[in-house]
Amino acid sequence: MKQGNIGVTSENIFPVIKKFLYSDHEIFLRELVSNAVDACQKMKTLASVGEYKGETGDLKVNVAVDEKAGTLTVSDNGVGMTADEIDKYINQIAFSGAEEFLDKYKNDANAIIGHFGLGFYSAFMVSKEVEIFTKSYKDDAPAMHWSCKGDPNFEMEECDKAERGTSIVLHIDDDNKDFLKESKISELLNKYCKFLPVPVAFGKKKEWKDGKEVETSEDNIINDTNPAWTRKPSEMKDEDYDKFYRELFPYNEPPLFHIHLNVDYPFHLTGILYFPKVTNNIELQRNKIQLYCNQVFVTDSVEGIVPEFLTLLHGVIDSPDIPLNVSRSYLQSDANVKKISNHITKKVADSLSDIFKNNREEFEKKWDSLKIFISYGMLTDDKFYDKAKTFNLFKNTDGKYFTYDEYKTLVEPNQTDKDGNIIYLYTNDTEQQYSYIETAKNKGYDVLLFDGQLDMHLASRLEQKNEKTRYVRVDADTIDKLILKEQPEAVKLEENDRLNLTEVFASQCPKNDKMEFLVSMEALGENNLPVMITQNEFMRRMKEMSASQGGMMSFYGTLPDSYNLVVNTDHEIVKALLAKEKADCADKIAPVDAAIADLKKQIADLNEAHKDKKSEEIPEAEKEQLRNLNNDLAAKENEKKQVLADFAAGEDSVRQLIDLAMLANNMLKGEALGRFVRRSVEFIKK
Repeated sequence: MKQGNIGVTSENIFPVIKKFLYSDHEIFLRELVSNAVDACQKMKTLASVGEYKGETGDLKVNVAVDEKAGTLTVSDNGVGMTADEIDKYINQIAFSGAEEFLDKYKNDANAIIGHFGLGFYSAFMVSKEVEIFTKSYKDDAPAMHWSCKGDPNFEMEECDKAERGTSIVLHIDDDNKDFLKESKISELLNKYCKFLPVPVAFGKKKEWKDGKEVETSEDNIINDTNPAWTRKPSEMKDEDYDKFYRELFPYNEPPLFHIHLNVDYPFHLTGILYFPKVTNNIELQRNKIQLYCNQVFVTDSVEGIVPEFLTLLHGVIDSPDIPLNVSRSYLQSDANVKKISNHITKKVADSLSDIFKNNREEFEKKWDSLKIFISYGMLTDDKFYDKAKTFNLFKNTDGKYFTYDEYKTLVEPNQTDKDGNIIYLYTNDTEQQYSYIETAKNKGYDVLLFDGQLDMHLASRLEQKNEKTRYVRVDADTIDKLILKEQPEAVKLEENDRLNLTEVFASQCPKNDKMEFLVSMEALGENNLPVMITQNEFMRRMKEMSASQGGMMSFYGTLPDSYNLVVNTDHEIVKALLAKEKADCADKIAPVDAAIADLKKQIADLNEAHKDKKSEEIPEAEKEQLRNLNNDLAAKENEKKQVLADFAAGEDSVRQLIDLAMLANNMLKGEALGRFVRRSVEFIKK
């Protein structure tokens, strides 16, 4: 029997392994099964090059649990190990500068596995003792037994083992008894070993017989050794891709499209990416791309390996050229990873372009689900933007689809304003903004449908990328101001009438902290609506974008919704209302107006007398007089406002006009809607 100390540079290697890897301790099974697969693959290679003349048999890995004995065993019939190989690969751990290493990679538990030759030693994360029974393929090498109880001491001696290969026996410790449960091991094998290239057997297949489940004599092979992404695209049919997607995501709806990655130079990369069907924006999920290294599952957190926007896709990527076992910051700066990431972007863009060109009808049918991926890519990746702008589609309110260039050609003749800007009108709600859409269409304008969560962000990006381009929601202003062809006609009202009418409507606008109204007078023509509500495009867009962006943009989210109440001074109802206001309020307002005019004159005279004087040169009595005059002016202006507000409150048509405008914007709710209905009934009675 040979005894000795395992060659490590830190005496605390085993406590380090247990503690450091504890958060990711299930990884041990992946490492042991992967080692067993490697041993089988080596056997296959030796036989193929003639270094092994015997029969390899059916190369296979077996995993078994014995809950009663407290053991978990991983066996293979691969190359096995000699005593010298155990000394080289097991007793000498390639581990140097433990403290420095742990400090450097403290945020990445996987860093320690595989890359530093510690895959086998991950077994000690869950074991109080580990045994190896192994017999080399070399005829003259005796079978060996190695054991270690989680400290630097080991024992190694010859043993009886008839068959070639290696068995690793883990004596599971008291803190990890879950790994003796068949369901737990089955879950981990399905997660990490589902597509390994050598058959992995876990127990026997079961079937129902006489009302109960019984084992058969057939091995329960848990993996597909030849998964879809390892095959050539020319060998695959659409049903093969669909079948593989169901295998990966059994409860998902069928995907929209698939893209097969198959690169041999200048790096190795294979995989299949799917665009999942999205029925609403909330269903988007990241971490649905599984990363493999030679068919061994590594992670489903692929940020930094694929472009950010593609983390929304589903599928598989497999590459031995990605440095899987280093920190995330290193990964993001690695030149090879950047090349792979750029290639994936190009491949996805080229594939989508081909699908669009070859089957546009099918592309359009799937666009509503597809567009969020395209939009996200165009917003976050300049290279993808440059390629995607040729197949990114606009959808209008008639359900027709256009590329950017097609749509520009359609609207440019009629939707260019007096300054040469092409105005792209859009709606995000065809029901709520119906009347505005119809008004625009009656003008011969076309209206886009922007109802996705990224549409406004993309509109802003398109405005930046394309000169003389503006995107304006169809309710952002009156129709003639949306696309200003010439200077608007001036309002034909005396200033005092304009101010009085403004106050009449302002006094009856809703008062709350969530919205504010700015009343304006415009000459819109006698055939347009008497009152309209519009919302400034810039402020509304800033508020909407602040909801998703945060940061400095969050300031806009704290502001109330700001609306413009536009009163059409050409409409007969508004003209009649103004005439009635003048008739009913003249006696009350005339003396107030006279007092206001007198106060303004006194204030102006005093200010004129003071204009060349410093503050300290003005007598205190005159300062006090000016303050009193301003207070008196404010009081008189409030008195006038009250007269106009009392008139408006007694004139149901004012509130009715405002409520009609709000109703057209789906803004009339609850009690206010109830009052409107009752008032409407009274109007009908009249």
